[in-house]
Amino acid sequence: MIYKDFHGKKLSALGLGCMRFPLIDGKESQIDEEKTAEMVAYAMEKGVNYFDTAWGYHGGMSEIVMGKILKNYPRDSFYIATKFPGYDTNNMTKVEEIFEKQLEKTGMEYFDFYLFHNVCETNIDMYLDDEKYGLFTYLMEQKKNGRIKHLGFSVHGTIETTGRFLDAYGEHMEFCQVQLNWLDWDFQDAKAKVELLNKLNIPIWVMEPLRGGKLATLPEKHIDNLKKLRPEETVPGWAFRYLQAIDGVTVTLSGMSNFTQLKENIETFESEKPLNDNEIAALYDIAAEMTNGIPCTACRYCVTNCPMELDIPTLLGLYNEHRYSGNCFLVSMRLETMPEEKHPHNCIGCQSCEAVCPQNIKISEALADFSERLKN
Repeated sequence: MIYKDFHGKKLSALGLGCMRFPLIDGKESQIDEEKTAEMVAYAMEKGVNYFDTAWGYHGGMSEIVMGKILKNYPRDSFYIATKFPGYDTNNMTKVEEIFEKQLEKTGMEYFDFYLFHNVCETNIDMYLDDEKYGLFTYLMEQKKNGRIKHLGFSVHGTIETTGRFLDAYGEHMEFCQVQLNWLDWDFQDAKAKVELLNKLNIPIWVMEPLRGGKLATLPEKHIDNLKKLRPEETVPGWAFRYLQAIDGVTVTLSGMSNFTQLKENIETFESEKPLNDNEIAALYDIAAEMTNGIPCTACRYCVTNCPMELDIPTLLGLYNEHRYSGNCFLVSMRLETMPEEKHPHNCIGCQSCEAVCPQNIKISEALADFSERLKN
């Protein structure tokens, strides 16, 4: 395992993201604890020591399950990270209540890493209004008391929003978690965030390195071109080797939902083989061809806020496919397996989903367009 230095600590370059664990009967909040424990045991054996959970992952069960599993290991053998769920602005007045509950859920006396979760356009003003909400003051107090060892933030907002947050709190932020991959370097202007963080000497944590799994597989024509450059590299390996070439990257988080994915990713991070300029250019050419779709990463925050209980990530994925391929067999087949009341025309346009979307996707407009396209 590759390790990175951080304030005297040796952090595994690969961190285990705790948002996509194996499930029982496909139910998001029913984590298969036995399989997950096996994955954690293997990860620990192979040198992974960073585990990234959050209040909302797996319907609130991720923190609980990780607490159960990690209690079987010496406390100094791992680092656990969790986050204040500011992606839902209803939580802004509950920082103390939520923080205490997170300690209870995980069974921890302190968190090694704690983040302001999902700094973006819908919550930046509230995050910065410390007089009214007291988030920054409270979390800094927990750090002073040793209940938070390192404080940072994750960001899905624009570079302007990122800058506002850093202008206010940057001197106290020890790390920043950014959506970073070869597709989003230009598509979501991850490049600008990386440049800003490097300028401020703030270490970078990577989330969505495979963009919710979408960069783990590619069309055959792209795979063939990449194999000409690196015959032995896997498609996910290309995404990770790309990140090894980006200055400032310390920890790369990957949500691995089965043992095979875990094993392959760990094997990749046993060596550092960053891409060269020509190899990176090849990925950017592929990205240019791919970026006409909706950039959903299937985090599922939208689902919990939808009054119609629509499976929005699935619908957006089908919408992207429909835009590329028309009303193809795949789209028709998938829609046929869904109850009529879960089809896109049932969206009422309330925009509750958009209020918590980290990608700032105009979901209601996309579903309305999808519905119209299906009529033709």
